[in-house]
Amino acid sequence: MSRIGKNPVAVPKGVTVDIKGQDVSISGPKGKLALTMVDEIAISLEGDSIKVMPRNDNRQGRTMWGMQRTLVSNMVTGVTQGFTRKLEINGVGYRAAVQGKNLQLQMGYSHDVVYPIPADVQIACERPTAIAITGIDKQRVGQVAAEIRRYRPPEPYKGKGIKYENEFIFRKEGKKK
Repeated sequence: MSRIGKNPVAVPKGVTVDIKGQDVSISGPKGKLALTMVDEIAISLEGDSIKVMPRNDNRQGRTMWGMQRTLVSNMVTGVTQGFTRKLEINGVGYRAAVQGKNLQLQMGYSHDVVYPIPADVQIACERPTAIAITGIDKQRVGQVAAEIRRYRPPEPYKGKGIKYENEFIFRKEGKKK
């Protein structure tokens, strides 16, 4: 029995849910998202909540139950509130700026790193050392943040690089004489 899966997903006002077989599309004030559920999972709209249940009591259905319910819950949250992932840049001379449809990163290389901003994600730089990635799809926001972080991951000696806002970098002691 999935503790996450058995909870219904509440649908707030202003959000419309359309279920056709295994295809679920949810639209709200921020946009529209769609998902195709796996065959082992049954989904139904009951009043103002979405119920996700396994079709039969086999292993595959039970393993996918909680994950599919979480995906639907993330879709509802995305079209109502959206998701934000924040990155911090540490290091002398390291900075970022949004120029048109590109994110320009100066990360200590001999050249600037240019990251094209995807159409379904918004990127803002509040200050030159802070990047905010916003969108309605949680997976896409996290993927874009991971791609930007990959250009210069934080190193353990001085902590220089791009890190998530709440990430803890385990620091190592330097050389001893």
